[in-house]
Amino acid sequence: MNEHKPNSAAARDVRHVLHPYTDARRHEQRGPTLMERGEGIYVYDDDGNRYIEGLAGLWSVAVGFSEQRLVDAATRQLQRLPYSHIFSHKAHAPSIDLAEKLARMTPERLNHVFFTNSGSEANDTVVKLVRYYNNAIGRPEKKKFIARLRGYHGITVASGSLTGLPVNHQDFDLPIAGVLHVGCPHHYRYAHEGESEEAFATRLAEELEARILAEGPETIAAFIGEPLMAAGGVLPPPATYWEKIQAVCRKHDILVVADEVITGFGRLGTTFGSDFYGIDPDIMVLSKQITSSYQPLAAVVISDDLYDGIADNSARIGNFGHGFTGSGHPVATAVALENLKIIEERGLVQRAADLSSALLGGLNALCDHPLVGEVRGAGLIAAIELLADKDTKAPFDPAGKLGMFVYEQAQKNGLVIRAIGDTIAFCPPLIITEEQIADMIARISRTLEEAEVWSARNLR
Repeated sequence: MNEHKPNSAAARDVRHVLHPYTDARRHEQRGPTLMERGEGIYVYDDDGNRYIEGLAGLWSVAVGFSEQRLVDAATRQLQRLPYSHIFSHKAHAPSIDLAEKLARMTPERLNHVFFTNSGSEANDTVVKLVRYYNNAIGRPEKKKFIARLRGYHGITVASGSLTGLPVNHQDFDLPIAGVLHVGCPHHYRYAHEGESEEAFATRLAEELEARILAEGPETIAAFIGEPLMAAGGVLPPPATYWEKIQAVCRKHDILVVADEVITGFGRLGTTFGSDFYGIDPDIMVLSKQITSSYQPLAAVVISDDLYDGIADNSARIGNFGHGFTGSGHPVATAVALENLKIIEERGLVQRAADLSSALLGGLNALCDHPLVGEVRGAGLIAAIELLADKDTKAPFDPAGKLGMFVYEQAQKNGLVIRAIGDTIAFCPPLIITEEQIADMIARISRTLEEAEVWSARNLR
């Protein structure tokens, strides 16, 4: 295994760029890793170091890097119609074709699509659409959203409020009024001693209903959740969770919003995470793998009932006053159409299902390592939670310090992963092979051995 050279980007002046999820002062001193190109599951920095991109960029590059068909699709569209909006009764073929395709792919009653540029904008739009809808049908008090602790739904003012992570709230004056949070469905961390997954799910559903009754069902508009929580630590829900949560929502006439930004288009080995967990959403939010992030694009797909209420109201007041300059951008939607063709033609959804055992089995083989507390995931998304004490599940103190060491050391070992505190996340491109998964496991195994030595010197 080749040792990676220090990246020359450290010598560049990076003071002009404020990088997300970065200690800005530390980043200013050390500089970024400058990625120069990508090919397949690999990315290369400007010193020629090659890395397995173990997080598919940001959970998103399904078909891998430098896929020529996507480059060609973008080029053709740039040459034909590089930009046109969809305001004021305008349209163009790629956005119409993609909306039609998404209506066919999503659950039967979801037939209407609103395009945005990102998942954050999409979830922000969901909040606005639901408010608009309830005003339209004479329920102006039914506006509150319930989300979950450790859930992630974006970083705009509205979507950042739905997000249940402290780092996305602290000093941003979030969450805003009208957004509530209930418990995180992570059985390993939050179940009572001896509590089964089903009993834990029942308790969470009872907690949700108690919160609804305390607030007043007439004030609760929607419940939003990722089928499998990703950015909060790759947290699959306990058995029967979604069945019970949906039953509570239906009982109190509360919309179910499935945030499929990460789980959509094959990540769990099914077309959508809703298929995997038996969710019947009123609204589905899609992004990331819709274009493999070659272009910024997201979609909000809504039910016929919601559409009818929204359309009738816009006809009544004479306008639907919401949209973005880049909504349904012709280049982005053209790339999405070609990207979805590739996913279908190459059987990448089934590939994720078939290779899940290689990824999860390989990581589970590390469970005997002193630092590894839990391995979890589904399809081609997984995580290792690192613990100071496996018997008591005690985390390291300070939290996140070991995770950052593993993140940086893995990169030295040619593997890009993500540290979520002391949880190490994996989400490789769907085109990865079994041999490449084995290589990825070998690199993280080596990194954990180095982390054990480091932690003994620095954390204990």
